[in-house]
Amino acid sequence: MAPGTWGSAVAVALVAATAAVTRAEPAPVIVVSEFTLLLALAAIGLWASQRVVAATPSDPDPGYVVLDELSGQTISLVAGLALSAWTAPPAGELVTAKIAAALATGLLNWKYLAAGFILFRVFDIWKPFPARRAEFLPGGLGIMADDWVAGAYAALGLWLIRALRF
Repeated sequence: MAPGTWGSAVAVALVAATAAVTRAEPAPVIVVSEFTLLLALAAIGLWASQRVVAATPSDPDPGYVVLDELSGQTISLVAGLALSAWTAPPAGELVTAKIAAALATGLLNWKYLAAGFILFRVFDIWKPFPARRAEFLPGGLGIMADDWVAGAYAALGLWLIRALRF
């Protein structure tokens, strides 16, 4: 398997582990934990990608860099769950309470994780607009941004799957 696929698989495990560890916590702790993971992977990935680009200017997106896949995959799962919870009943509750309820009631199950993994990999390989253009951004941003776009597309796909009750 390609390194990017392994990186995506690790991200799925990290999101699932974070959810499992925080499941019994109050709603704000769950939300902050998942989004902290997302932001930490994005920040570390951007920092590391900048260093790789500086060290290997002839290769703008080396295959051995997989932090971009970890970050993009995490965006797809966490943002997809947030979108699903935000638009799901019960109405009148705070968004954080909805996300916590979504985690507690099993929206983050193996089917969701598998669908998110597949959707992210498809969008990461396909690179629909503007993902392909994002690769040409300068420095480490070019390495990371196309995967962030793929993660956003996958999150929308996960939300659509939930909305259509698949």
